[in-house]
Amino acid sequence: MFDLILACIIGVLFGVITGLIPGIHVNTVGAIVFASATSLLNLFSLEFLCVFLVAMSISHALLEFIPSMFLGVPEEATALSILPGHRMVLEGRSREAIRLVAVGGFGAIMITILLLPLFVIFLPPLYGFLKPYIWIILIIMSIYMLIRLSADLNTFLWSLFLFLFSGIMGWVMLNTPISSGLSLMCLFTGMFGVSTMLFSLNEKSCLPHQHKFNKICLNINIFRGMVAGGIAGTILGFLPGFGPAQGSIIAQELSGGSEENNESFLTSMSGVNTSDTLFSLIAIYLIGNPRSGIAVYLSQLIQEFNINYLLFFIFASLTAVSVSLILCIKLGDYLSEYMQKLNYKKISWGVIIFMSGLLLIFSILENVSLPFISLVYATAIAIGLLPHYLGVSKSQLMGVLILPAVVIYFNMGF
Repeated sequence: MFDLILACIIGVLFGVITGLIPGIHVNTVGAIVFASATSLLNLFSLEFLCVFLVAMSISHALLEFIPSMFLGVPEEATALSILPGHRMVLEGRSREAIRLVAVGGFGAIMITILLLPLFVIFLPPLYGFLKPYIWIILIIMSIYMLIRLSADLNTFLWSLFLFLFSGIMGWVMLNTPISSGLSLMCLFTGMFGVSTMLFSLNEKSCLPHQHKFNKICLNINIFRGMVAGGIAGTILGFLPGFGPAQGSIIAQELSGGSEENNESFLTSMSGVNTSDTLFSLIAIYLIGNPRSGIAVYLSQLIQEFNINYLLFFIFASLTAVSVSLILCIKLGDYLSEYMQKLNYKKISWGVIIFMSGLLLIFSILENVSLPFISLVYATAIAIGLLPHYLGVSKSQLMGVLILPAVVIYFNMGF
């Protein structure tokens, strides 16, 4: 039992590393562990490796909000066009935002676990019934998101263009000989990472003084956000290609909140992220369909995923999220104070260089054509910059995953 506790702790620490350093995704570490499984199983038990992967994925889902809070923060004049997390940082309330994220992620995991008996009863037959129609559901939900996030006809048309163009890019890249991991790393780093920081640098952003806030008052908004996040995270399990951005919209509809309600929005968004991570593991047992990279690796490592493994991983998830809750708050407090003393511009350029260098290294390791991957990377950055200048929601770029999923499920239905 001690070795499994150790595996959980080590997994949490690795999740902290992957969560805090932009460009290093939890699936990258998972891929390395899976590729080295034959050798690692000579040193560790199967359960040790699985607990490590579970704990790392849960920890990553919670801690990755910290760099997103402090990096890519635009100037004060554009505060109304950004998410509440960035807005609160501009107001000097980063510690409050981090606590809301930590509590939301922890609470949503609890909600997901409490709903597990209902999942076991209803989800397998429901999924079997809906599977032939998932591509239709994806289209309907995508159209709703386009309308929901568009202020007028002009922004709707630009959102539609971005959605379709990013979707075509995703479909093309996922059908090249390049591995899906490297393809998505290239697209996501360009569209959502580097582009955001380049825009921030162009706006001459700076990190304002952060207040030493150390309390939050648990109220109905926070509780509704946790419940909505937990439920929305499970809904994402049936909607391949939809990510936390779309999940947060679903959570807002469920909670009756909006981006103006910081408490409800941040707790639900964090809750979507963590509950979706846990549900992707639950889905292996319930519908035999892993919903994330880590879940895929676990399903390959475990020949027979039974109820014992499911309960085992739920316990590991509960332990991991409890430890991660404390680390998220402590590290968030430390960074909110320390980053004010650093040169924000140099940090941003350092992260951009690091993320680009990481992409270059993986491209060389896979013997990928550097001119081709560079062209795709530059295109991804360019299209990632467009939402900032057009005044449309950047979540429309999730078409990069949604459109390929529509095509795949359409072919499965016929």
